[in-house]
Amino acid sequence: MLETISAVIFTALTGIVVIFQGCLAAGVPWGEASMGGKYPGKYPPKMRLIAIINMIILSFIALVVLSDADLLLPQLKQISRIGIWFVVAFFSISTVLNTITPSKIERIWAPVALFQLITSIIVGVS
Repeated sequence: MLETISAVIFTALTGIVVIFQGCLAAGVPWGEASMGGKYPGKYPPKMRLIAIINMIILSFIALVVLSDADLLLPQLKQISRIGIWFVVAFFSISTVLNTITPSKIERIWAPVALFQLITSIIVGVS
């Protein structure tokens, strides 16, 4: 039960980040809240492409977590049992980077990344 709840929470948080990245890709002027605040305002075209790539990667990561929790794509269970630890590593780094970013507004993502880390660990050990 805890594994399922954790996977759902992880996916919801990841969905929020995917939506945020989609907004950046669409030209919403929230660049200060991402990439260390290097691109305040609207992202330039190259960074909008990066935001789209981020959306794809994050969606794939959510699929790994959902598969490992037996909520989606059971045929990928063996791969997701290994992949979950890459997810844990990714969000360990993400938590640190969002904590130490020079952009004060970007630090709002640190608790999100921390919860993603915690919930991915719970899924991984379950």
